[in-house]
Amino acid sequence: MEKKYRHEYKYRLDAAQAAVLEARVSLLLRSDCHTGTDGNYLIKSLYFDDYADSCYWEKEDGVNERSKFRIRYYNNDTGYIRLEKKSKENGMTCKESCLITEKMCREFMSGSVPAVREDMPDKLKRLLTEMRLKGLIPKVIVIYERKPYICGIGNVRVTFDRKLAASNDIVHFLEEVQVLRPVMQKGESLLEVKWDELLPDYIREHLSLESLQWTSFSKYSLCRKYDCYGGLGV
Repeated sequence: MEKKYRHEYKYRLDAAQAAVLEARVSLLLRSDCHTGTDGNYLIKSLYFDDYADSCYWEKEDGVNERSKFRIRYYNNDTGYIRLEKKSKENGMTCKESCLITEKMCREFMSGSVPAVREDMPDKLKRLLTEMRLKGLIPKVIVIYERKPYICGIGNVRVTFDRKLAASNDIVHFLEEVQVLRPVMQKGESLLEVKWDELLPDYIREHLSLESLQWTSFSKYSLCRKYDCYGGLGV
């Protein structure tokens, strides 16, 4: 099956910029149905890398074709946990994912990759095999709050991420993480705009994208640099 790549643009916003753009977007797009009453949801991700931190350094060096693996769940709901592989090529992104059990997640958390079984879905087999070949191990927990908006035309997704924090408390990934270090300035947000073939002009214009400063922001890389103990995380 051919991979489907999407456009993904990121912009760092201060509190004033975020307030203005959120007000505009809320009038144009509908909120994601998975959000709570406040329009947000909490994202917890456990990122993996090899012993040489290849994923980290590929991002730092601007390697064109690269990928990273993570486990992610939302709103502290451990009944819905996904293993994801996110790839980037020529500025476009592609995400492959499949559900895993809490038991399998805990096996990952312990530093081992679960063995491939015949009864597993083909996608999970492929992802596990690749993780084993690369020697991937858990490196850092990334936690943040997201306010998402969606549009059917172009499969557009506009999100505002805030309160980004990191933790090395991997043993508590599926529980309340105790040791957190904020890695963004207070009031700062990350705007992400994703779409397939088309970003409607009215969305581009109302977001004033041409006036914003584009960034190659990577939550994983930033959280590895400034981990919860205050030192360099690589």
